[in-house]
Amino acid sequence: MKPNLTTLGKVFDRVDAMSVNCFDQNIAVPDISFDNLDIVRIAGEPHPLRPVAQRSISNRLGIPYPYLTRCPSDVQAMNLNHWIKHEKNDQLLFRFDGQEVRAVFTTKYIPVDNFEVMERLDSLGYKPETPVQCHLDTEFMSLSIPDGAKAFDINGDKFKPGISISNSEVGLASLSIAAFVLRLVCTNGLVAKSDVSASYRHVSTKILGEFPIVMDKVSLELGAQREQFRLSLESRVDNPESTLASFNRQFALNGGEKDAVEWAWPQEAGETMFNVVNTYTRAAQKEDLPAESSFRLSRVGGNILGMLN
Repeated sequence: MKPNLTTLGKVFDRVDAMSVNCFDQNIAVPDISFDNLDIVRIAGEPHPLRPVAQRSISNRLGIPYPYLTRCPSDVQAMNLNHWIKHEKNDQLLFRFDGQEVRAVFTTKYIPVDNFEVMERLDSLGYKPETPVQCHLDTEFMSLSIPDGAKAFDINGDKFKPGISISNSEVGLASLSIAAFVLRLVCTNGLVAKSDVSASYRHVSTKILGEFPIVMDKVSLELGAQREQFRLSLESRVDNPESTLASFNRQFALNGGEKDAVEWAWPQEAGETMFNVVNTYTRAAQKEDLPAESSFRLSRVGGNILGMLN
């Protein structure tokens, strides 16, 4: 789903469609074997392993994933089949999408699905026509809800603060809530550095019950974002491109994320930290980015903004 503004109802429909063939199953460890890193057999039946599932089972068995990807198929199978016999749990939780395995966890892990998040928002009174910004794919969801009542202007630029909710059904990140600011001129969305934003490991569904409390706490931070943007406009940067390269290293951006920053810079070029911050939020809109990378770039922009004082 593209990052431009859409509605909560359309996001709900997309989440619903993506979940149609998804289910979970506890699998007895003795029933698990591998043809290679791409195929796991469950009681003899082959199932494709998606990349996230490959990484999670490799980490679970203590085998470095980069090493496995460089091995020939028979060596992959030898390593995986050897170490699965040493798995200390009797069962593992497999998350399926049809016949494909999308993630592997221990049975103590209690996933929070995107569908549950959407239902919680509905129960809190958010209507289907509510405008939202969303990055969504099979691995990650970032959903931001601007609040028009708290909009503000800075030097003619219009901003709408709000709430950002992120979640990964396959374990890439915890369910979290943070402050969000939307720059209306280009629909750049910034996920703010936050002192009270909540993040919960998926060992309980506690956060779903605490949504109203957490969202109220996060909303108290929104007023501070206006002052941070003012500071960014007043903060000169002698060599912006060198500054971007430094932040890329500091926040350990991957190759695709760095390419997105390079793509965004000409559109936001200038000599202040405002331009630097908005380069990262613009980069989050690049078409071919995974949803997780789009969220990370928006968060990097927020982290940089939060450094200003």
